[in-house]
Amino acid sequence: MVRHKLWFAELWRRIVANGDIYLGNYEGWYAFRDEAFYDENELTLRPDGSRVAPSGAPVEWVKEPSYFFRLSDWQDRLLAFYEANPGFIAPGSRRNEVVSFVKGGLLDLSISRTTFNWGIPVPGAPGHVMYVWLDALNNYVTACGFPDQTAARWHFWPADVHFVGKDIIRFHAVYWPAFLMAAGLPVPKRVTSNGWWLMDGEKMSKSLGNVVEPRKLAEIFGLDQIRYFLLREKPFGADGSLSHAAIISRINVDLANDLGNLAQRSLSLIARNCGGVLPARGPVTEEDQALLDAAGGLLEAVRAHVERQTFHDGLEEVWKVIRAANGYIDRQAPWALNKTDKVRMGSVLRVLVDTIRVVATLLQPVMPASMGRMLDQLGVAADARTFAGLAVPLVDGQMLPAPQGVFPRFVEPAA
Repeated sequence: MVRHKLWFAELWRRIVANGDIYLGNYEGWYAFRDEAFYDENELTLRPDGSRVAPSGAPVEWVKEPSYFFRLSDWQDRLLAFYEANPGFIAPGSRRNEVVSFVKGGLLDLSISRTTFNWGIPVPGAPGHVMYVWLDALNNYVTACGFPDQTAARWHFWPADVHFVGKDIIRFHAVYWPAFLMAAGLPVPKRVTSNGWWLMDGEKMSKSLGNVVEPRKLAEIFGLDQIRYFLLREKPFGADGSLSHAAIISRINVDLANDLGNLAQRSLSLIARNCGGVLPARGPVTEEDQALLDAAGGLLEAVRAHVERQTFHDGLEEVWKVIRAANGYIDRQAPWALNKTDKVRMGSVLRVLVDTIRVVATLLQPVMPASMGRMLDQLGVAADARTFAGLAVPLVDGQMLPAPQGVFPRFVEPAA
């Protein structure tokens, strides 16, 4: 904290030296819960005459002496920056929202308070403490070692991406880049804003009493299952509804039926018809190659989505291959080939194992424990469970462990 105070004072001095801070008086509608001022046109007037912020927080009219940041001078520069860096704000709906807000005109921003004394003192201005958002945002750079560019963590700045809630996108995509540029510092490469999980159409809030306890969800459904649901159910950046029915559907349809059943069928056939020994891949047919190519292209496709934070689309790419593999096993019918062509049966099962290996490897960041168990059953060594490891084929003839279901169907307990 002492280090942050000292280093933040240096950042304040740089902004002052740039001519972007001046002393004045501020009055306006302030939400103490949000620690933010709001314009009149942003507020909702209640029947009792009170006003609330877009977040639902009550506001009060506040007047006090304050230092101001010349945000109005940054309007054109910010718009030029957004134009030159179209990927700076994601998703696109939030970018449009921010650009529209800035085009509507920027007012100078109050960046100090005198009505309380907790906070970082303004250098050379007794009685003033820094506005919490100026203080809080700059934790990112002071934590990286600012102003010491030889600090061990300085190479982490500028950040590749900030993940923020949609209700604070303005602070991170308008105020934050303006503060940084005014101090002569590089701007983050991207600010990605996520939406809300809604209960009964409303944002979760302690004050409303509709908060869902994540640990409880994990106890009921499983940690990996919840991780998967949260990334798969809605586009990252949009709002989405959280319900037990939706979670159960993802578990039973996507995980148990699609992925779990694919792995269990393939590995059970190897255990039963190949003595538990990983079969070799024989001559590759056109259909074999189509599935192997689809799996081989997954890493590049998923990586592109992760870099854009379109996680649900990345998972859909994986599930396209899972669905293709389920269609492949149904058409190839290795259980029938066991009676007519055991070599071909082994080749089909090996194509399936190689495909499932790619799927399980790429799904490790989403479901680490479950995919670890699946890779165990596929005979993938612990040090080969990397993207680079996918280039090294599994060893023909290795003994595989007895298959066990990774994703059981979820059955709601009887009332």
